[in-house]
Amino acid sequence: MQFSERRNTSRWVIIATSFLIITLILWNTYTFFQIFKNEERLKMNLWAQAQKTLINAEVDADVELPLQIFSNNTSIPIMLIKNDRIINTINIDNAIVKDENASRKFLEKLKNENPPIVVEYIPGKFQKLYYGNSELLNKLKYYPIALVLILVLFIALIYYFYISTKTATQNKLWAGMAKETAHQIGTPLSSLIGWVEILKSDDVEEYIIIEIEKDIERLQTITDRFSKIGSKPILEKTDIIDATLTAYNYLQLRFSKQIEFSFSAPETPIYTLLNSSLHSWTIENLVKNAIDAMKGKGKLSLKIEQDKDVVKINITDTGSGIPKSQYKTIFEPGYTTKKRGWGLGLSLTKRIVEEYHTGKIKVLHSDIGKGTTIQVAIKKHTNIGNQ
Repeated sequence: MQFSERRNTSRWVIIATSFLIITLILWNTYTFFQIFKNEERLKMNLWAQAQKTLINAEVDADVELPLQIFSNNTSIPIMLIKNDRIINTINIDNAIVKDENASRKFLEKLKNENPPIVVEYIPGKFQKLYYGNSELLNKLKYYPIALVLILVLFIALIYYFYISTKTATQNKLWAGMAKETAHQIGTPLSSLIGWVEILKSDDVEEYIIIEIEKDIERLQTITDRFSKIGSKPILEKTDIIDATLTAYNYLQLRFSKQIEFSFSAPETPIYTLLNSSLHSWTIENLVKNAIDAMKGKGKLSLKIEQDKDVVKINITDTGSGIPKSQYKTIFEPGYTTKKRGWGLGLSLTKRIVEEYHTGKIKVLHSDIGKGTTIQVAIKKHTNIGNQ
């Protein structure tokens, strides 16, 4: 059995054991509650018998025991009813006793808590004894609720700890993979730059060298992006329209003519605190994802708009659409609809937008079979004069 399988098995054993313990505690609490409730019922039966004894007692009879039974009851509220009229109350607030409406409401409460005890003090003549739960019994009744709330809180804390640990592990893994990738690309890249210089000295046609240099520049950009994962990037005041358009134009020239591209933005610059390299990665990931959704054919539009504090980038495609239940799922690591791929593109995009640029990314709207709009929102940099 692999380590991960053993760990999962242990985790489920711990969870099952915890729930079993909680179930036993709840069951024992319920059992104690029923025992105390029955004991209070017995006490009330004794109280009823004492009431009957006092009513029928002779003038010189010994009533010490009934009176002692009465005095021992200091916690259970009682109402004695005769001919639908309250004739006596025990352990009930005077404010309730003096108010007829309040007394009737309290009587209804007692009726709901326990069935009455009928006292036949003279053959054919009856009193009904209504009683409520003692303060101790009420506390015991709510104890399971408190226990369940504590359990829910405990589970929430465990879940939060698990998610935090999992996220931290994923972040370390991504950062390590990214830096290692940047390191691995760096060695052949340095060699390629040297070979370009050799080609220049050999009088190779200029357009070939220009194209090679473009690809080298592209590899340098990719290396720079990967090296920034896991470390805090430098954000600079940047015109987000220009930065977005640069990435957009690069992609437009490299995709099929079956994709109809469109771009719209305000004519004046909009400044934000941005890392241009990582921002271009965001745009590329979203555009490529949109093109994949359209299977390489359709309309793709990028629209930049703004309000007082935020600039919004809306990327709309005419692809297959996303079910509403998956609006958040698509940004989770590992989510992909492709046969190949690790499903890290949108997850990395979310991290770049939200963690590095303190922005927001979401599915603005999507219709199955019609298309999707994904929105990136980043705060504007308003302190322009001081930069």
